[in-house]
Amino acid sequence: MNTAQIISQQRAFFNSNQTKDIAFRIEQLRKMHALLKENEKILYKAIYDDFRKSEFETYASELAMVYHEINLAVLHIRRWSRRKKVPTGFANFPAKSYIIPEPLGVALVIGAWNYPYQLSLLPAISAMAAGNTVIVKPSELPSRTAAVMASLINSTFDPRFFYVLEGGVEETKALLEHRFDKLFFTGSIPVGRLVYQAAAKHLTPVTLELGGKSPTFVFSDCAIQTTARRIAWAKFLNAGQTCVAPDYLLVEKKVEKIFLEALFKELDKYPKAAAPFPHHYTQLITTRNFDRLSALIDSRKVCYGGNMDRESRFISPTVMTEVSFGDKIMEDEIFGPVLPVLSFTNLDEILREVKNRPKPLACYIYSKNRRTIKKIVTQLSFGGGAVNDSVMHLTNSHLPFGGVGFSGLGSYHAKAGFDAFSHYKSMMYKPFWFEPNLKYPPYNLNKMKWVKRIME
Repeated sequence: MNTAQIISQQRAFFNSNQTKDIAFRIEQLRKMHALLKENEKILYKAIYDDFRKSEFETYASELAMVYHEINLAVLHIRRWSRRKKVPTGFANFPAKSYIIPEPLGVALVIGAWNYPYQLSLLPAISAMAAGNTVIVKPSELPSRTAAVMASLINSTFDPRFFYVLEGGVEETKALLEHRFDKLFFTGSIPVGRLVYQAAAKHLTPVTLELGGKSPTFVFSDCAIQTTARRIAWAKFLNAGQTCVAPDYLLVEKKVEKIFLEALFKELDKYPKAAAPFPHHYTQLITTRNFDRLSALIDSRKVCYGGNMDRESRFISPTVMTEVSFGDKIMEDEIFGPVLPVLSFTNLDEILREVKNRPKPLACYIYSKNRRTIKKIVTQLSFGGGAVNDSVMHLTNSHLPFGGVGFSGLGSYHAKAGFDAFSHYKSMMYKPFWFEPNLKYPPYNLNKMKWVKRIME
């Protein structure tokens, strides 16, 4: 079955109105939950072969979030799908007004490689919960996870409702030539631009989850040991291949030395060599990515780590100091286990530097000073973030996840995900029994006065 046939069949199935039935949606979501649970070992094996990622990390950073999203949708889908009554206003008395959520239609989800299960399946779950049909195009880079998702899902679900399409760049380009009712993309900014351009041809609504250089502020009044521990975990989770990882640190000069000592102590728990490969660290996705990252590392500025093994696609947790905004490593998102540290003494100056750069996906602030925290949160624009923690805001389903500007367009997770794949239809219902003559001709000054009173 070719791409055009799949899209055509999904559109026909959507137009049959079966996906609009709430019981049908719940049944499909429960089927997905059961499918993943029954095949966890297969899923663990595939992602280990691609990343050498441990079962613990795969569950905690990928499957747990998928299960949670399914459970939330099953629990709340009836409420989310309910029409909402809103005020009508005196001008339309005695009418009633409602906002009615409806699915958009055939949705295409293009997943990213760094968290291949989570970033392909979470938006797919949102699309299913909202009543759409779904085609998922996972990244081809983690080939084993893509193959497992395709095998499990395509053998379990009706392809007219949910289908996984494998392939590389050419297949993705061909896919984007077709008309969809919703496009959801997670990945890099350059590819996001191409997806946006393709969607524009068909006026297709788009959600773009991109990235950026997420700053992390460390102030002298923070709890140094806890701050170092949280930052080390967040930065080197998945070997730094996390879109919301702290990209660079902005450390108040007077605590730079003591903070770095605490950070190095935490990093001593991480591997320094590729063999034997540790269970709490992952490989870089490709040799190409290894080469890109190794070119960013200035050995003169490395103060910790820097050990590399190209054959194993391994770079140990690496910290660089004496870094400036003009350095090569500060040009683009790092997306790997390299952490540049910039020190500062004047917050206003450093804020100006950050503001002059594209809006990041995340921002983290480690401080106890409420005025300082408020200043940064108020003055900087970014997708989302946390105070005295990093990355963990992503796990709160009550917080919509998304970027702003170059870091993304739109958001998802839980209700926000349902909204991303829904159109909110505005409807007014009016009876026949009352019809004033005010809006009908002939017009006069007296009518004008009454219209002003009512409309304003």
